[in-house]
Amino acid sequence: MEDFQELLNLIAPALGLKELTVGSLMRVCWVVLVGVVAIRLLTRLVDRLLDGSKSLADVRVYIRSSVHVFLWFLLALMLAGTLGIEVTSIIAMLSVAGLAVSLALQNTLSNLAGGLMILVTKPFALGDYVEIDGGGTSGVVAEIGLAYTKLTTYDGKRVSIPNSQVSAAKITNYTNEGGRRVDVVFSASYDAPTQRVKDAILEVADSLPAVRREPAPVVWITKYGASSIDYVVRVWTSTEAYWDVYNALMEGVRESFARHGVEMTYNHLNVHIAER
Repeated sequence: MEDFQELLNLIAPALGLKELTVGSLMRVCWVVLVGVVAIRLLTRLVDRLLDGSKSLADVRVYIRSSVHVFLWFLLALMLAGTLGIEVTSIIAMLSVAGLAVSLALQNTLSNLAGGLMILVTKPFALGDYVEIDGGGTSGVVAEIGLAYTKLTTYDGKRVSIPNSQVSAAKITNYTNEGGRRVDVVFSASYDAPTQRVKDAILEVADSLPAVRREPAPVVWITKYGASSIDYVVRVWTSTEAYWDVYNALMEGVRESFARHGVEMTYNHLNVHIAER
């Protein structure tokens, strides 16, 4: 036993300890044993709580990992205290280091916080067509990461938006409602009868298979301009077919106006010369 104690006395300075005894080793073993058992029990408890919460399903892995790291760090501090190491100085040093890291990674940490908020609140899911920040960016959600949310736009671009901006922006989710309304404005001459213009526009809307019959397509006058009358057609379709219906209306109404004898006017000035 004395030889073993002498060995411990030789090891203690290398570990930065004043002394290392058999009793302190026994206490360390006891703390490790109890700590490992406690960590396993607490980890299972956290898993049960996370399993019972559907809103936290997407962030379960991150929460479990964070709790696991925190518990092992707490056990390490307890072991340091058992060995007589000054724990307060370690905590102070780690606090200063943590502050420096948080300041250096401020934008990254804000993106991570935004990503966790998105995963918990779930304003959209993969495959949803969304509009972020009042029309600033729109597209199909391709990826939801901790730092960035990626959208695929109508023209095939992949846009990565920092989650700090996404979580603070106004988000419009068109997929959640199961359909989307298409509004298109057309201008027609004052000389064209109102009903003829409406019939020409509705003829195109009724010919499109993607346009829903309920609610039925409607056409209304929206503005009396200087040289034309503006008509708006409102039809409902699926989110996926929105742009197909929009483009079909834009092209089809021009041809329909030509068949019905409706003039699509443009800004012009009529000059009348009075004879004296």
